[in-house]
Amino acid sequence: MNIDNLTRIDLNLLVILQVLLEEQSVTRAASRLHLSQSALSKSLTRLRNSLQDPLFTRTAHGLKPTAHALQLKKQLPDLLQTLYQLTQAPSFEPLTSERHFSISMVESAYATLLPYYIGPLLQQAPNVRLDVFGWSQNSMLDLQQGKVDFGITGRDLTDDRRLQVDKLPEGIAYSTLFHDQQICLVHASHPILKMVEQGHWNLNSYLAQNHVQVRCEGNEWWALDYYLASQNKQRNIISTLPDFYGAASVCAYSDLIFTLPSSFVPHAQKLYPLKQIPLPFDFAPMAYVLLWHQRNNDEPGHKWIREMICNSVANAINNER
Repeated sequence: MNIDNLTRIDLNLLVILQVLLEEQSVTRAASRLHLSQSALSKSLTRLRNSLQDPLFTRTAHGLKPTAHALQLKKQLPDLLQTLYQLTQAPSFEPLTSERHFSISMVESAYATLLPYYIGPLLQQAPNVRLDVFGWSQNSMLDLQQGKVDFGITGRDLTDDRRLQVDKLPEGIAYSTLFHDQQICLVHASHPILKMVEQGHWNLNSYLAQNHVQVRCEGNEWWALDYYLASQNKQRNIISTLPDFYGAASVCAYSDLIFTLPSSFVPHAQKLYPLKQIPLPFDFAPMAYVLLWHQRNNDEPGHKWIREMICNSVANAINNER
């Protein structure tokens, strides 16, 4: 496309051409456009010069379009409609929209959060397509570059329960969906359960156990491991898996302890006879957050999706309490 050539074209002439094609009469077209016949004739001359085609021939019954004008007649309505839409303020109609949105989600949020909002969202926007991808070490960059629209992941909180927003990349905005805390799962006959009953469950007994871990964002360690390392302590992680359901399965069929966000526990317990026990030391909670790029703060479609997700999750969590 040659922008320099395009700037020399008066786009108003395309509207005049459309009306002339519809009316095939200078008199009727001038009346519709609230122009004099002389002004319309001058515009037709400019159109002929710009398009290098006579466009119409005069007959006893009015204007007869040339072959080129008839070809333009097929293209002009869609083109003018597109130009019209470009001049309108941005809007989003959920019921009729066919837009595509994409979201990267940390694996534990599939079972925890997806059921909260996917039903209400598709009920109100039945033709919207929502593509869901797994959260990875590149997901933040994908948000920055506009490759995905939203992200849902877990982020650690400070001791006073504030999100560590200084660790979010430039341009990334967020909304907290809910807070969570770490908890431990073991199989139903795990010997550690007696120690818990006897009050011997503490940091030392926790570290004396073997553990199963889920690999998050390509990392072998979680914030919990870095916290322990700051005290010169370390868990004995025997097995590292790529997903929570796999780790729950390993936990169910071994003596390995699985430390995970408490919100995932009910989903694991539906599949396996697992018992939950508290993390035996104080550790800062975490938050599940919805992420997006600031460039989309006021974009109506993005804003509607964000509000739908946040409100649906908040309502579901409040109903469970």
